Amino acid sequence: MISATAQRRHAIDLDDFTAEEIEEILETTGSMKEVLSREIKQVPTLRGRTVVNMFYEESTRTRISFELAARALSANIVNFTARGSSVEKGESLIDTVRTLQALGAEIVVIRHSQSGAPYLVARHFNGAVINAGDGRHAHPTQALLDLFTIHERLGQIRDLKVVIVGDILHSRVARSNLWGLTRMGAQVTLCAPPTLLGPATYWTTTWPEVTISYRVDEALQGADVVMALRIQKERMQAGLLPSLREYSRAYALTPERLAGLSEKTLIMHPGPMNEGVEIWPEVVTAPNAVIEEQVTNGVAVRMALLYRLAG
Repeated sequence: MISATAQRRHAIDLDDFTAEEIEEILETTGSMKEVLSREIKQVPTLRGRTVVNMFYEESTRTRISFELAARALSANIVNFTARGSSVEKGESLIDTVRTLQALGAEIVVIRHSQSGAPYLVARHFNGAVINAGDGRHAHPTQALLDLFTIHERLGQIRDLKVVIVGDILHSRVARSNLWGLTRMGAQVTLCAPPTLLGPATYWTTTWPEVTISYRVDEALQGADVVMALRIQKERMQAGLLPSLREYSRAYALTPERLAGLSEKTLIMHPGPMNEGVEIWPEVVTAPNAVIEEQVTNGVAVRMALLYRLAG
């Protein structure tokens, strides 16, 4: 029997992933995590294959985890950044991709500030394309590692109440998580001030199962998972927030709000964090916070995806 992901060539978002495909990725991630627990954290699975990291945006966690994932699978890894390349001379994204293909690239991992850039790359590249984050659009591997972390800790995703709090309007992480969580049967609540949420009808039309809340204490009741999103300070400069202090008072995950949750409620954050703004330091280090686990699981998830797309 051919697996669901065996027919897949790209991973640009989770909107076209079936629940079966997601389950396969999560199962493979468990196997890859076992590899990373060994004394020698490497297998020859992708030996001789070439993976190119194309990062047009700054990144720490995502870029390094993709590099570690490719190396753990014994792939040849090339890190490409726009700075210092022919991009600064005016080379287009399409021309860059064609050049990399001519040089032997087989898998391209791309992060770009413009939504839709991975789709453009996929149209002009014969190999596999993985979206490492594009504009406000999507961040599928972050959503997959979040799903894996939840399932590993709680043993399920279906019927869990997951609350996402923060700058949802501008968050590619929130969008990809919405596709993944709802596809796997979770009950998702979005909580944010109206200026950081936008029209509620957009969310409830695209994801009819989703609940909208503007009051964080109300949204957190009965939560199994709480995911805080980074507040981007430029949103305040754009007039979307009165002040960071006001936002923190109304929406931050504080020790007081943590005390009102079950001890089993998972606290998550995709990073990087503004401690003291959307999440308090005491919450970050709480026993039920799995923020460091998310980072660790990111390598295994990206190994699983590279392995699946490489066939």
